[in-house]
Amino acid sequence: MTPMETMELMGIGTSLFLIAVGAILYFAVNADVSGLEISTIGLILMVVGVIGLVISLFFISSVRRGARDRTVVRDREPY
Repeated sequence: MTPMETMELMGIGTSLFLIAVGAILYFAVNADVSGLEISTIGLILMVVGVIGLVISLFFISSVRRGARDRTVVRDREPY
C-alpha cells in the first residue's frame, strides 16, 4: 500500500469511528452530566463524521479519476 492509500483509509476509518461513537452517544446513552448535553455531542460527532467521510470519498475519487484521464504523448522514435 502506498502512503496515500493508507491516509485515505485512515480518513474513512476515522470518519466511521466518529459516526459510530456519535450514534452511541445520541441513541444509547441516557446519562446526565451537568452543563453538558450528551445527545448534542453525539449529534455533532455524527455530523463531523459524515462530513469527513464525504471529503475522504471526494479525494479518493479525484485521485483515481486523475490517473485515468492523463494523456500520454510520445515522440516518434528516430529511424
